Amino acid sequence: QVQLVESGGGLVQPGGSLRLSCAASGRTGSCYAMGWFRQAVGKEREFVTAINWSGDRTYYADSVKGRFTISRDNAQNTVALQMNNLKPEDTAAYYCAARNTYCGVTDYYTKVAEYAYWGQGTQVTVSS
Repeated sequence: QVQLVESGGGLVQPGGSLRLSCAASGRTGSCYAMGWFRQAVGKEREFVTAINWSGDRTYYADSVKGRFTISRDNAQNTVALQMNNLKPEDTAAYYCAARNTYCGVTDYYTKVAEYAYWGQGTQVTVSS
């Protein structure tokens, strides 16, 4: 089992930046691929970005490409999401997710159903 805790959400003006962090605890000795998803009120949870176990492969939804950056520090068991040039449509609860993978595998995952572990979410509100 892996427990995930997100932090760093808040209220920001359009064009501003936020950095979300996800701390993993539990069976972190295994290898995990990680991802960030978001869910706006009244909408389904949607993919934002993903990163493979070693951190050398990333993938982004078109809506955030060029503005968001995912990174991980396996020594610290953390994953970060740097969000720049935020827009009102980025307003949502942001969730960190993890799934087991084979160490050394380069895969990342983009679907909600592919992840076994989820954090409780952190709210990001972009508004003037």
